[in-house]
Amino acid sequence: MEVLYNSTRSKDQKVTASQAILKGLSDEGGLFVPEQIPALDRSFEELKEMTYSQTAYEVMKLYLTDFTEQELKTCIARAYDDKFDTREIAPIRKAKDAYYLELFHGATIAFKDMALSILPHLLTTAAKKNHVANEIVILTATSGDTGKAALSGFADVEGTRIVVFYPKNGVSPIQEKQMVTQRGKNTYVVGIHGNFDDAQTGVKNIFGDRSLAEEMDEKGFQFSSANSINIGRLVPQIVYYVYAYAQLIKKGCIEGGEKINVTVPTGNFGNILAAFYAKQMGLPIDKLICASNENKVLFDFFRSGTYDRNRDFVLTSSPSMDILISSNLERLVYLIGGKDPDKNREWMASLSGEGSYTITDSMREKLADFYGNYASEEETARTIRSMYEDTGYVIDPHTAVACCVYEKYRQETADHKPGIIVSTASPYKFTRSVMAAIGRDDSEEDFALADKLSELSGVKIPNAVEEIRTAPILHDRVCEKNEMKQVVREILGL
Repeated sequence: MEVLYNSTRSKDQKVTASQAILKGLSDEGGLFVPEQIPALDRSFEELKEMTYSQTAYEVMKLYLTDFTEQELKTCIARAYDDKFDTREIAPIRKAKDAYYLELFHGATIAFKDMALSILPHLLTTAAKKNHVANEIVILTATSGDTGKAALSGFADVEGTRIVVFYPKNGVSPIQEKQMVTQRGKNTYVVGIHGNFDDAQTGVKNIFGDRSLAEEMDEKGFQFSSANSINIGRLVPQIVYYVYAYAQLIKKGCIEGGEKINVTVPTGNFGNILAAFYAKQMGLPIDKLICASNENKVLFDFFRSGTYDRNRDFVLTSSPSMDILISSNLERLVYLIGGKDPDKNREWMASLSGEGSYTITDSMREKLADFYGNYASEEETARTIRSMYEDTGYVIDPHTAVACCVYEKYRQETADHKPGIIVSTASPYKFTRSVMAAIGRDDSEEDFALADKLSELSGVKIPNAVEEIRTAPILHDRVCEKNEMKQVVREILGL
């Protein structure tokens, strides 16, 4: 069955999967969504015997229907190779009363590797399928992890350039060092004076500039995105939920068909939306537990039905979640709103203009699968400390937010179904916050702290950290948030 993609903001846009991946955003700024969410066509008995790559094919073939079997399997083989430090790709570890799905074993030690390892291959394959002669310019905003993972994935990929904008004072020192030391003739990293939402808004505005797009086309360029607004990012994220469930069956932790709960530390809403898609495909997920930090715009949305970004922006120890505009929520709102692009466009215009919108009561009833809560900075640190003291397992601040919210959910509901907590980053990416939380001296520089963390955790320092320890700074460009378009023009020589 062929799956085509609609825009969340237009009745007129209907494209193939490869066209949606190429475009990133639709012409009027909407996000591409599948016309229908396909059902899993393999049994759990079959899935539990599959490798990660085999599972990826079984899931992704259902969405990317204009890719041939050979094209898709080639993309998967190139993505999930020895750049991951474990054959399992996404191992599961039990700690206390939950199963931690570790998504940080890739080249940049964060969950973004899971999708950004394959996106460059999907994108270049899509370009060939659609006879694209232009050089593809990947334009991306990052709150810390997407940037490095995208840079790593696209570095020196023929026919592409990548420009990453990040908040200059809004990422961890390790995150920044990973980006500004990135090699590759086609890579560009730019810090902005502003926060992630400023960077994301600037990127969306550049995407929506028709005259710039026409000028670029004349010069042989076209934009695409590596953010989770690109459906080529979202589909690969569905895979690890299916894989994790099947592995829990294989390990004897659950029975096939048994319901589980999934807790996801959430910023831009893509990771938990992928879990929602997995549930719609037939994966027996009961509750989708949306964990926020002190930037709790999603918590307030699930409690009130109003999405309101008019609030102070808080810099926290979990910077990848320091977001007030969760772009992927638009896909969910579009779905529960009856797939009405006109209504959806009104809500998004209200968000852009007044800074808020309110969904209807009937739409709120369709959010029953979700539970939202948040963890304060104090609760996050306490969770890291107690997890280490009780089990010896060291988790990063984003995972700690999810762990804390999972406990709140269980206390509120007395729901003790098996639970997966999505562990989105290595603690080595946030050594200062982690060491401070567990009561160790955090006064030294970050790489010395990484050495100490290795000593107390017994876990080897990842190559992603070791390789940047003495790497030279290759990117030092910084701009104001209103200068982003001009920077892109300069980079492309327009």
